[in-house]
Amino acid sequence: MALEQIDYEYQSGFGNSFESEAIKGTLPKGRNTPQNCPLDLYAEQLSGNAFTAPRHTQQRSWLYRIRPSVCHTPLKPIDSGLVCDLNNLHVDPNQLRWKPFPISEDKPHDFVEGLITIAGAGHASVRHGLAVHIYTATKSMENKSFYNSDGDFLIVPQQGTLDIQTEFGFMKVKSGEICVIQRGITFSVNVEGPTRGYICEVFGSHFKLPDLGPIGANGLANPRDFLSPVAAYEKKEGIEHTKINKFLGKLFSATQTYSPFNVVAWHGNYCPYKYDLSLFCAVNSVTFDHLDPSIFTVLTAPTNEVGVAAADFVIFPPRWLVQENTFRPPYFHRNCMSEFMGLIRGVYEAKKEGFLPGGGSLHSCMTPHGPDSDTFYAAIKAELKPTKIPDVALAFMFESSLILGISDYAKKNFIDDDYWKCWQGLKDNSKI
Repeated sequence: MALEQIDYEYQSGFGNSFESEAIKGTLPKGRNTPQNCPLDLYAEQLSGNAFTAPRHTQQRSWLYRIRPSVCHTPLKPIDSGLVCDLNNLHVDPNQLRWKPFPISEDKPHDFVEGLITIAGAGHASVRHGLAVHIYTATKSMENKSFYNSDGDFLIVPQQGTLDIQTEFGFMKVKSGEICVIQRGITFSVNVEGPTRGYICEVFGSHFKLPDLGPIGANGLANPRDFLSPVAAYEKKEGIEHTKINKFLGKLFSATQTYSPFNVVAWHGNYCPYKYDLSLFCAVNSVTFDHLDPSIFTVLTAPTNEVGVAAADFVIFPPRWLVQENTFRPPYFHRNCMSEFMGLIRGVYEAKKEGFLPGGGSLHSCMTPHGPDSDTFYAAIKAELKPTKIPDVALAFMFESSLILGISDYAKKNFIDDDYWKCWQGLKDNSKI
């Protein structure tokens, strides 16, 4: 059956404390670690925060599994491919744009083998920072799984559907949706055909919904639209399964003789989730001027400074533009934040040419950017009637308070060397 036809059962809600059983009666009642668990399962806690974190931020889950995760051979270093540990990034303050990152079909490769680090700042060892990756895949992960000790993955599929098996159950994530798989959660990715997308990895806090302030109780991404999997286990013994671990930017490998997806029941609030971006309730000006792009924030990973994010995930969704006497495209800007943008589909309103699905751009701290010459001159002459950003258009941004460096791969491959030229047609139009 094609991946597009597969669907799974989910539990709805953001940050909820869920419970799920693949076999009725396998969750212990009234305690987490009875002397003997139902069906003689093993109890294992997965902690997403320090034990003493404030209760409203505490994230953890209890998993009841056929064998515990500790049963594997020693982890050994393997070739990390194009994943890098952020210690040796290139510094480049220029406006940067990448052409679509190709999906190599010459050598079949899976999700882990197709991970490529593009940019980052900070480091997993100090639990502060982020990394931006591209992934491509042409085959599924067969008897192979992955878990990340460094941080949480926010995955943005651009082409193809991801059929993701996790310890907590299954998720199908297609282009136009996202998913978050937190630090330590084991998962495997199945694909059909050439597949590509983007990843924002955060090393410190977990993603949360942004505060709404005077917007009120509703709008933007609504909590009920986030979906987490239900328990689904497989009992496979006597196999050779490879488990890959990302640890301080390096990859390690171990083997085990059973499937890691052997969790029969679980409960808690530390679990993966997915979200359909078409459900985002956009807010915008209905009189004049622009509101800042923070109004399009889907998820945010905060720093210890109030209102400042290590990473914001922002989208530019289909919506109506109705402002009067206003320059409607995104304004010219110099920002204290770093902005990595990607395009899932269609055309981005500020760059009608050159910014393509599967590519990306980086506008670093205080690097000027804005609409290109053609967009500017078209906008100042446009009739200001209500206009719809079409449903086929969907761009996004990973925005960070940190200043990003770029990897060797990003420095040497698919850079659009002519990007700077898109602004050179902006002339002195003043009447002075």
